[in-house]
Amino acid sequence: MGLVANTEKTASRALLREAARLLTAEGLRVSGESATVAWGRLDLITRPDARSLASSCDLLLVFGGDGTILRVAREIAGSPTPLIGVHVGRLGFLAEVTVDQLPAAIAKIAGGRYTLESRALLRAQHKRLRTPLTALNDFVFTRGEVSRLIELEVEVDGEILTQYRCDGLVVSSPTGSTAYSLAAGGAIVAPSASVFTLTPICPLTLSNRSVIVDLASRVLVRVRTGKLKTHLTADGQVAMQLRPGEETLITRAPDDVRMLRLEGSSFFQTLRQKLHWSGSHA
Repeated sequence: MGLVANTEKTASRALLREAARLLTAEGLRVSGESATVAWGRLDLITRPDARSLASSCDLLLVFGGDGTILRVAREIAGSPTPLIGVHVGRLGFLAEVTVDQLPAAIAKIAGGRYTLESRALLRAQHKRLRTPLTALNDFVFTRGEVSRLIELEVEVDGEILTQYRCDGLVVSSPTGSTAYSLAAGGAIVAPSASVFTLTPICPLTLSNRSVIVDLASRVLVRVRTGKLKTHLTADGQVAMQLRPGEETLITRAPDDVRMLRLEGSSFFQTLRQKLHWSGSHA
């Protein structure tokens, strides 16, 4: 088992140590990302980063919020090693385990009581990038500091969809449908669905709504804005500034990431808990 933590979250340290103790008590070999091991003051085998750690273990336990899980997911893209998130942060949909559930979760992992899910990653290609950007949640096109609308022309498989005048545009994966896309009014999509969700942010035309297209599609976004700055971000963490007329091609990435779901957990259960949905579901 491999441990990776957000070392900026103080609450992770005690949780990290407890996880190492519980895993060792279950007879499992434990190692960790070097920065995580040093920060947690743990006596473990270390690996320099999440990708090399994933290549040497069967599962990664990631301690932090959704941002930490997104970072690790991009780093290990294509690895057969799954990850599971332990929630140390604000509202998020990616972490499977809460603090109080940690002992029971480790017992389930040790007992093989879980299933594995394959999550699609997105890829953005741009002529000024030597290496395409990768995202688990979404790519977001937004305006700069000036509070004026930007213009984005969108093609799907070579056919013009529309030209948006808006604050931005979210192109999300099924996993990312519960992130920025949801906040912008997009649909909730089950993570097993093979679709993109295109959601404009504060569009000038109120008839502009989310558009859902096949995940095999090629989505081309062209900047039609003149002097205003337009930015592209991957999972809210990796950013670049776009120039007028430039195009970004978004497709499904060739690699997926695997995530572990514990016995008794489901996507719809997570929705009910995170969104505080009420009503009869007996």
